[in-house]
Amino acid sequence: MAERPEIGDMPRYDGLRAVVVNCTLKPSPALSHTDGLMSVVSDIMKTAGCSVETIRAVDHVIAPGVQPDMTEHGASRDDWPDLAHKILEADILVLGTPIWLGEPSSVCRRVIERLYALSGWKNDKGQSIYYGKAAGVVITGNEDGVKHCASGMLYALGHLGYMVPPQADAGWIGEIGPGPSYCDEGSGAGSHPFTQRNATILAWNMMHTANMLKQAGGLPNYGNDRDAFDDGASFGHPNPEYR
Repeated sequence: MAERPEIGDMPRYDGLRAVVVNCTLKPSPALSHTDGLMSVVSDIMKTAGCSVETIRAVDHVIAPGVQPDMTEHGASRDDWPDLAHKILEADILVLGTPIWLGEPSSVCRRVIERLYALSGWKNDKGQSIYYGKAAGVVITGNEDGVKHCASGMLYALGHLGYMVPPQADAGWIGEIGPGPSYCDEGSGAGSHPFTQRNATILAWNMMHTANMLKQAGGLPNYGNDRDAFDDGASFGHPNPEYR
């Protein structure tokens, strides 16, 4: 059996920026158990020098729809354009949600829909605007569904163009049904080894991935340059008429 390599000194990621979007249903300043676990991830990233901004989505008016600015489509108010600017400026997106009926919250679904609203935007390489960024998810609740929620959320983020690192989810569920939630006294969540290990791995793998992408200048655009596809490039496809 090979010797385990030395861990070495803690990396510094002072140049990275992260946005943490908490999709709790509770407006501020109400206690959010999802925020309790997300703060573990945030604190680890801050320790490594990564700047972190937290957004509680329910505190903002995020209009329904799949356009970048829904005030141009009948909405009286839409805070999404300002929130989207912050998200697009960041190297890392952490999306967190409570579980309701085994699914992500309605607020989480709306945030994902509005992220999708920007899916037509491209960077200067002709790629999705989300290319070159890393993302992960945090889930809390008192019912089954952590892996189910994570699978759908991570699929959506990866489909949009985010790079999903290994082990990019962390979750905690208390006793099924009424019982202590993450931040409640006696829940044991703050010292739960599986949850705390996964939160730590999530934080570091997002930073490692975002840093590698930043150092590499993002992903090469061969094969994923949508502008070039529109101009007729086949990128090795054997029959470009049926791509």
